[in-house]
Amino acid sequence: MSTLTPAEIIQKQSDTSVVKAEGGVLRLFILGILAGAFIAFGACGSLIASFNLTSDPSTFGMGKVLMAAVFPVGLMMVVMCGAELFTGNCLMVIGALDKRIRWSRIWRNWAIVYVGNFTGSILIALCAKVSGMWDSGGGMLGAMTVKTAIGKCGLDFLQALIMGICCNVLVCLAVWMATGSSETIGKIFAIWFCIGLFIVCGFEHSVANMYFIPAGMMAAGNDAYISLTGLDAGDLTVFNFLVRNLLPVTAGNIIGGSLFVGATYRLIYRKLK
Repeated sequence: MSTLTPAEIIQKQSDTSVVKAEGGVLRLFILGILAGAFIAFGACGSLIASFNLTSDPSTFGMGKVLMAAVFPVGLMMVVMCGAELFTGNCLMVIGALDKRIRWSRIWRNWAIVYVGNFTGSILIALCAKVSGMWDSGGGMLGAMTVKTAIGKCGLDFLQALIMGICCNVLVCLAVWMATGSSETIGKIFAIWFCIGLFIVCGFEHSVANMYFIPAGMMAAGNDAYISLTGLDAGDLTVFNFLVRNLLPVTAGNIIGGSLFVGATYRLIYRKLK
């Protein structure tokens, strides 16, 4: 079993960024939808697996561990099945810093993929709503879906920004380590532990939030779920979703993945020899 060195991973990521930059609009959009759906599946499954534990403060930690065991499947599918994920594509800065692609091509990729990720996430949220799965556990799954969204919309800008930075450091490190392995099992473990760590810590991932918050907004239409939360769902508005959460979290994800992983490792292995 061969493992790439960090310097070799840098080269492979640079090569990958060129391919991603040259992708056609429709291809990138469809692959973006798939990635959004994959991450949403992981988010949805992690809530289903843990809602009875995370709803009780005395078992909250164990619930987060269970979420961390399930959620990483989303990124595993992105990496191994093939899809375009905005947060992982922050590593494309390596190609630009190598002067192999223009910055405008990165921004083009991010914009198309971001919209695709959003579309895929919303589709899975709609499936969850129509399927009636939120009635599970006497409606407690629906209640925790709402509660999760309320918590995310209640973050202030700096909190969301910092939690977004920390999140995508771990996501891009997961992609980084998975790139270094040529074996499926190596890729699985590389992704599982890094992504599990960000879930346990409660960091903020823009694409995951494209499922968590819209799902909570949809579930909030059921008064039974709201009563079980014991919370006011007034903060679950489109403005709070897009401006108070998604904007700072997305900015943080870009900083964390592009600057603290992509640019930093490129500096170490290209310049500081």
